[in-house]
Amino acid sequence: MADQQIYVAVIGASAASPEDLAAGEAAGRRLAELGAIVVTGGRGGVMEAACRGAKAAGGTTVGILPGLDRSDANAYLDVALPTGLGEMRNGLVARSGDALVAIGGAWGTLAEIAFARSAGKAVFGVGSWALGEDGVTAVATGAEAAERAVAAVSP
Repeated sequence: MADQQIYVAVIGASAASPEDLAAGEAAGRRLAELGAIVVTGGRGGVMEAACRGAKAAGGTTVGILPGLDRSDANAYLDVALPTGLGEMRNGLVARSGDALVAIGGAWGTLAEIAFARSAGKAVFGVGSWALGEDGVTAVATGAEAAERAVAAVSP
C-alpha cells in the first residue's frame, strides 16, 4: 500500500484566549510543515487560527461545518464541508483525524475528545481538558502537540 496522508484534527473553542489562538496557529503551522492535512470545525477561534497557521506553511485545510452554508467557513479553508448537523458534527471532526490536537476548549471540545478517545485516537492538549491517563496527553506548546500527534500515527 502506498504511503497514506496523515490527517490531524485541531479542536478548541471558537471564543478563545489570545494564548489559545497562538497555540492553535503554531499547531496548524507545524502540522503543515510535517505534511499533515489539518481538519477543523471550519469556523473561528482556534479552528481559524489552526487553518491560518497551516496555510502560512503551505498546508491543506479541511473544515467540517455545522451548518449548510459554506460562507460560514473561515477564510483559510481549502475544503469546506457543510453538514447541517449543528454540534453533532463534532463527532465527524473527531473521527476524521488520525490523532487530535486540543487547544483550550469548552464543552464542544470535550465532546470531540470523548469521540476521539472512544475510537482509540490519541489526543494531545495544550491547556485543555485533563481527563486522567486515558484522556488527553498534556503538552506545553501547539508545535509540540502537532509533533506528538503526527508521531502517534506515523508508521
